[in-house]
Amino acid sequence: MGSAFFALHAQAQNTSEVGIGLGGLAYKGELSPEYRLSNNRPAVFAFYRKDISVPITLRANVAYGMLRAADTNVTGENGNVLPLAAARQASMSGNLLELAGIAEYNFLDYRNRRDKVHFTPYVFVGVAPFLSRVRTTGPQPGFTAANTMVGFAFPAGVGMKLALSRRWNLGIEAGARKAFTDMLDNVSEQSPAFANSHDQDWYYLGGLSVSYTFYKIQCPESYKANPKLLR
Repeated sequence: MGSAFFALHAQAQNTSEVGIGLGGLAYKGELSPEYRLSNNRPAVFAFYRKDISVPITLRANVAYGMLRAADTNVTGENGNVLPLAAARQASMSGNLLELAGIAEYNFLDYRNRRDKVHFTPYVFVGVAPFLSRVRTTGPQPGFTAANTMVGFAFPAGVGMKLALSRRWNLGIEAGARKAFTDMLDNVSEQSPAFANSHDQDWYYLGGLSVSYTFYKIQCPESYKANPKLLR
């Protein structure tokens, strides 16, 4: 019922946004079994949003960032490097380019200028093909390798939008990407004895953004039929 009300409320006003942002990109896989804040590397992104209704927004997103991870950072509760990581002694570095199509669900009508605070939390899901270039090094014979690959990921996450004015907005977002491959770090191919081929890689992208809103006012049918009403 709420979605239907928001959709009807938005029919008289069609809005879209363009924006840019700065953030961080982090990898999770064989060389980093869990998310680590220290693995975050710089990332930039740009996007175009189209409001289908007040709760539903579609977004085209392009992002580019650096990747980094190393076995020396994988430690246990005692602070020592875990046995598998200590035996493998590998590290990776590279970059990733992502193109994503995303659907957002806004919980509040943050564009309503009659409200005192113009913000909304939102959740999102989407699809994201990506291109990665990664170099992995290690002491094992033949382990060092450079790999360029095209993959596919499933993004999901949360965010917050704040309308500073009728035109300008700030945003913050954090999301996880499940990559449908175990080859993002090269470990499974170069050293299968030191990898879990059943555990696919992930990467995380988040950051702050600023965007500009465009408005297209839709004229009601009654006014189109009788232009004199506009005078």
